[in-house]
Amino acid sequence: MATLLRKIGLIRLHDRDTEDPKHHQGSLKGTKGNQKNNANKHCQTANETNLLSTPEIKARKLDQHGKDKQGKDAKEKQQTGGGGSKATSASSVTPLAPHRQHCTQVRTRRLMKELQEIRRLGDNFITVELVEDNLYDWNVKLHQVDKDSALWQDMKETSTEFILLNVTFPDNFPFSPPFMRVLTPRLENGYVLDGGAICMELLTPRGWSSAYTVEAVMRQFAASLVKGQGRICRKTGKSKKAFSRKEAEATFKSLVKTHEKYGWVSPPISDG
Repeated sequence: MATLLRKIGLIRLHDRDTEDPKHHQGSLKGTKGNQKNNANKHCQTANETNLLSTPEIKARKLDQHGKDKQGKDAKEKQQTGGGGSKATSASSVTPLAPHRQHCTQVRTRRLMKELQEIRRLGDNFITVELVEDNLYDWNVKLHQVDKDSALWQDMKETSTEFILLNVTFPDNFPFSPPFMRVLTPRLENGYVLDGGAICMELLTPRGWSSAYTVEAVMRQFAASLVKGQGRICRKTGKSKKAFSRKEAEATFKSLVKTHEKYGWVSPPISDG
């Protein structure tokens, strides 16, 4: 038995001594390789940590943050761009106020002067009443036309003491013409059209002059009535239909376009 045990011990020692050294080295290399890989991973993590903490990377981060902020600010400006343009347009309109105030002052002084001069007239050619005390809205009564005309005869026969007109003055008067229309009586011909509109070149921007006075315009109108053979309408029903401002304005715009295309014909003042 003792002899058998010794033989078994010798065989085990022999097997251990006869093991493949490459296999043993491979196992050692595997162990060392794992240790080296773990060490490399640790080094990579450490290196990454060190790189991210360098001043260069910090500068890049700050630069990228600045770009992002600039892009955000630009986007907000685009979104609020409409409000900025409105503010700009509003500021551009503000300087116009003094000009408008000046125009109003010029118009007021001119109309006050003309109103005083009309009241000084001794021939009772026209009289003026302010509409609701509005200096820029006049009702003008034309009391006289050519006494040899058919229109004057109509006025006598119908007991018409005057031809009533409405005259309104724009903000930039006397540099722009007033708008004038007939109210009563209802007239036919005499360059008086639908709505009471008056066909006279001097009442258009093209024919107007700031030197014209209300009195001069009314004298020209009186001459135009006679020249155009104006008459008082006596037809039943039609004579009672009142002129309207809306219709007069539409008619006036239409006739201005027509005459600008084909030209104007107005009677001279000497004919009146």
